[in-house]
Amino acid sequence: MVERLSNKWVATVASIWIQCSSGSYTFGVYSSVLKSSQGYDQSKLETVAVFRDIGSTAGVLSGVLYTAVTRNNYSGFCGPWLVHLAGAIQGFFGYFLMWASVVGLIQRPRLPVMCLFMLLSSHSMTFFNTANVVSGVQNFPQFSGTIVGIMKGCAGISGAILIQVYDTFYKGEPNTFLLMLALFPTFISLVLMLLVKIYKTNTGDEKKHLNCFSAVVLIIAGYLMIITVLENIFSLPLWAHIFKFILLLLLLASPLGIAIQAQKDDSKRLLEMFSFESNPSMDNPESMGSSSKTFLAKDLAYHELPSGEAQVNVALDHTILFDEEGGMNLLQAMCTVNFWLLFIAMVCGMGSTQAVMNNLSQIGQSLNYTTVETNNLISLWSICNCLGRVGVGYLSDYLLHTRGWPRPLFIAITLATIVIGHLVTASGFPGMLYVGSILMGICDGSQWSLMPTITSDIFGVRHMGTIFNTIAIACPLGSYIFSVRVIGYIYDKEAGGEDHSCFGTRCFMLSFVIMASLAFLGFLFAIALFQRTKRFYMLSRLKHSLK
Repeated sequence: MVERLSNKWVATVASIWIQCSSGSYTFGVYSSVLKSSQGYDQSKLETVAVFRDIGSTAGVLSGVLYTAVTRNNYSGFCGPWLVHLAGAIQGFFGYFLMWASVVGLIQRPRLPVMCLFMLLSSHSMTFFNTANVVSGVQNFPQFSGTIVGIMKGCAGISGAILIQVYDTFYKGEPNTFLLMLALFPTFISLVLMLLVKIYKTNTGDEKKHLNCFSAVVLIIAGYLMIITVLENIFSLPLWAHIFKFILLLLLLASPLGIAIQAQKDDSKRLLEMFSFESNPSMDNPESMGSSSKTFLAKDLAYHELPSGEAQVNVALDHTILFDEEGGMNLLQAMCTVNFWLLFIAMVCGMGSTQAVMNNLSQIGQSLNYTTVETNNLISLWSICNCLGRVGVGYLSDYLLHTRGWPRPLFIAITLATIVIGHLVTASGFPGMLYVGSILMGICDGSQWSLMPTITSDIFGVRHMGTIFNTIAIACPLGSYIFSVRVIGYIYDKEAGGEDHSCFGTRCFMLSFVIMASLAFLGFLFAIALFQRTKRFYMLSRLKHSLK
């Protein structure tokens, strides 16, 4: 039984389930009760939201811990499970103390203390992300874009999944939702963390099974989108809520079936290889058929390359690309122009989309959206975020390997789309908030899939966790600029009355125009990164084709 659980496919399923329970993008569900129970104005609420962004993205500590516990130790006592444990402890205490503050179990904390609670709770997500994403890349180095997309996509839909649990059992009780965030992700990670390990093996047709995982994540996202639309149109009875929740659980269980099938395929392949090795014809390759020669070349890494291709391969290995365990450390990466081009592009992109996500509840209220519609917007954002993460992660792998398209090109396209999303939402026309949420949700997810993958491409895998979590600081930095200095300031200036509320397009229109302008600036930086890395990705594609 233990042997059946000790393989990269079970590790991937465990990572998927932990990511799906992490609870990303749910701030909008409890932000209103946090604001009312603590007596905050919009600027104070934005400050708390910024600390949420800092905690959920500034994962340098998780990267350092991951590197320390996995260096030269892939299956011993140390391992990714220690990173999960650290995240579970933080998440429990952070959300539990926030819940206790909201329900009056402890005395109302001062704003800095509440920010500390929020920082602690959201910081747990960086530990889950680092452990699952980096171990996934190390388990599937040839398909880093796909596996990062899967892991980030699962984190993206986790908010919508937890909202479904909330709507089924605790609808209308945002206080209880906070307690659920303290208990549910902690329990799941503690149960599954020992299964997440690193396996330095090549198990054959990995791409087929990874594509199945991607398909399942997209099906779950599509299912959640359908449910969200139906709930927005109809008032569903209790039995319907229970039925759709059971169906959701079945979909979430389906990755286990993929892992079982992958194990069977791997076992079959090993048996074929052993029987092949025992075949006397192996001593005489000339007596084998063409298919057998291909099999031998694939499994024994036998390549007979033309001299020109060999020279290119040598050039790749020694001048441009890193091997899977090599690469730069954080300080070396920070001394490069590419690091700062990516960082600034992420400040403009991630920062502005995160600011919109944090304010979806208030934006909806200002435009006379109901509470149900606002919660649906949050779910819709979470779902589209998942689509962006999984879809663009897979697409970047496919187009890199088949056409040689550099991944920074996708970053540039994403930022251009964000500009459109901001301007569409700024119009304030009926229904445009849905359109803007879809566009920016997809683009936000795309960035979270592309940024870690680009990091591993350019700077190597060994210190990937530390480097991509450092670049992720761009998100809270941009969120602070856009949320507090732009959105919060303009909203409070336009608001009137003791409840600090604002209604109409005037509340956010100017903020969206400013964010659109800065997103365009990020687009220019992404184009510069694209130009600098074109040759790198062209040679990367060639190296992949020669393997």
